[in-house]
Amino acid sequence: MEYEAVIGLETHVQLKTKSKMWCGCANAFGAPPNTHVCPVCLGMPGVLPVPNEEALRLTVLTGLLLHGEIPRHAKFDRKNYFYPDASKNYQLTQYDQPSTAHGHVDFEFNGPGSTDGLARVRITRAHLEEDVGKLTHFDRHSGVDFNRAGVPLLEIVSEPDLTSADMAHAYLNTLIEILHQGGISDCDMEKGMVRCDVNISVRPKGTTALGAKIEIKNMNSFSGVRRAAEYEIARQIEVVSKGGKLVQSTRRWDDAAGITEEMRTKEHAHDYRYFPEPDLMPMQPSDDWIAAIRTRLVELPLVRKQRLMRDYQLPAGDAEVFRSNVELGRYFESVAKREKNSKAIANWVINNLQAKLAETNQREATEQSELGFETTDQKLTTLADLKFPATALLDLIALVENKTISNSAAQTVFAEMFATGQAPAAIVQEKGLAQVSDTGALEKFCDDALAGNPAAVADYRAGKLAALNSLKGQVMKLSKGKANPALVGEMLERKLKG
Repeated sequence: MEYEAVIGLETHVQLKTKSKMWCGCANAFGAPPNTHVCPVCLGMPGVLPVPNEEALRLTVLTGLLLHGEIPRHAKFDRKNYFYPDASKNYQLTQYDQPSTAHGHVDFEFNGPGSTDGLARVRITRAHLEEDVGKLTHFDRHSGVDFNRAGVPLLEIVSEPDLTSADMAHAYLNTLIEILHQGGISDCDMEKGMVRCDVNISVRPKGTTALGAKIEIKNMNSFSGVRRAAEYEIARQIEVVSKGGKLVQSTRRWDDAAGITEEMRTKEHAHDYRYFPEPDLMPMQPSDDWIAAIRTRLVELPLVRKQRLMRDYQLPAGDAEVFRSNVELGRYFESVAKREKNSKAIANWVINNLQAKLAETNQREATEQSELGFETTDQKLTTLADLKFPATALLDLIALVENKTISNSAAQTVFAEMFATGQAPAAIVQEKGLAQVSDTGALEKFCDDALAGNPAAVADYRAGKLAALNSLKGQVMKLSKGKANPALVGEMLERKLKG
């Protein structure tokens, strides 16, 4: 019997706020343990939580970015459980009435579950809650840091629409790209800002009933999600294929061993004894409040890529660069607007401008490091720091296209533009980079190259056509790189055949 996997994901994302969910403590990473805490986030008796309005706005903004609905009534509940990293012995979370509901994520994927290279995963809900502390285990004891406790956390729950580990990986990358570009979260996985619970079951192909759900908790890398899902799918299929029975449970992923291990049988919702939080009023967002949040919507990455391919006839690879690098894409559009040579512009922006910015920042980081400065404090050179106007790039492309300068000379001009902001035409004039297209001068260079390289001439006439490139190189050398390569090639062929 053949089996298929059914996967749903619960993605936890820390929101980009300055303070925690219920108090004024800083929402910041890297402070000494238990220094960003107060009676409220520690759950001391007699304290009252006050909702962080920016966290509420970001939750609704997420719902809008994910094509979701914004209910007109939402509330918080107490989810009771007893772990050392939960100082209150309960977590404030949205349960049956969340701030967003339904929605979907469209993403590029080639495989089962996709159509024409695109797939869609439905979103059940995106509900707001608070994060808990962080446990650190030592040889003979454990320590808990409550700096993270109370940080606003968004849990995005998907429908079980995923069918493979690769599909889950593609969905997660797109989801995080949307949240990062939408200003919802910095999504820094190394700082624990994104974690994922993976729910997996298997069933005979062609059936609709779901199998026992196995949850893999607290995955903190997308590559780990893919590896864990691959292992767990194979493990479950092996169990049922041999007549075994799977029981709903929670497992952990051992990345070093590459296996999942059972932690506990899975709790049901009633095990948490949910009840409405008595210290918080229900939320009833107004039309004006939601309308103000709509003004913060950004173009979705996939929509931007498709638009760039459609409007500028860019190949998928170029559009993909501008999809992931929003600022670079905006710069490209500022230059390419109403221009016909958008592909040439994209080439210069991607292959030259982007590379030059990266090279400059890397060099400055190395210099600061050698001087003993922290590179984390480095001010990056960005597109806003460019010394030349966007029109200068168009002028440079025009010089290449009308054969005034060669492609290699254009590289020299661009480097000088980047360093000084000088106009391309002025650089060409100052450095004498104009391409030689005068037929009389080219005739002399070609004749000298043919006379000085009889072996290459003989090779070409014997049928070794590659010898022409050697002769062209000699002409370029004699002309100090200024000869028009296209004219040189035509002229040499005519002379050799004559």
